Amino acid sequence: MPPIEDDIAILIRGCLKNDRKAQEQLYGRFYGAMVNLCLRYTKNEEDAVEVLNNGFLKVFKKIDQYDPAKAALSTWIRSIIVHAAIDFIRVQKQPVIALSAQYEEASPIENEAVQKMASDELLTIIRDLPSTTRLVFNLYVIEGFSHKEIASILDITEGTSRWHLSEARKSLRQIIHPQHMKT
Repeated sequence: MPPIEDDIAILIRGCLKNDRKAQEQLYGRFYGAMVNLCLRYTKNEEDAVEVLNNGFLKVFKKIDQYDPAKAALSTWIRSIIVHAAIDFIRVQKQPVIALSAQYEEASPIENEAVQKMASDELLTIIRDLPSTTRLVFNLYVIEGFSHKEIASILDITEGTSRWHLSEARKSLRQIIHPQHMKT
């Protein structure tokens, strides 16, 4: 059996030729991880699958731009899917709340409380955040974007980005602590 890198290279070559079977196999290989990523950005599974499919359409259209010397295929696909999620949220025309008010420098959510939660439960809590707050939280905490990058992507100020992160943390603390600090 050839190494995984060889399998990926074969799939990429097939995708470059618009081979539907290769596209299907590439989609299947990354479906689980990428749909979970999409679920963090959307309110429901239907929207998550829409984001995923739009993202993979971009993957297949841009596969010729993939450079294995710059990043692993999974990293490259993840980046495209994250941007597809951002595009999806923008299209929803949900207003980005721009605030100049001071934000609370949130204390971190205690790891012990988070560790007691099931991943599905945590995902549900994150998905209940307002869309822009959820987006900023995901981009900052999960994806590692800076507030400057988030501000540029969402066309908001860095202070507004910080406020949304603070609001996300505050909301998560209020939900997590009462439920999990007693057990």
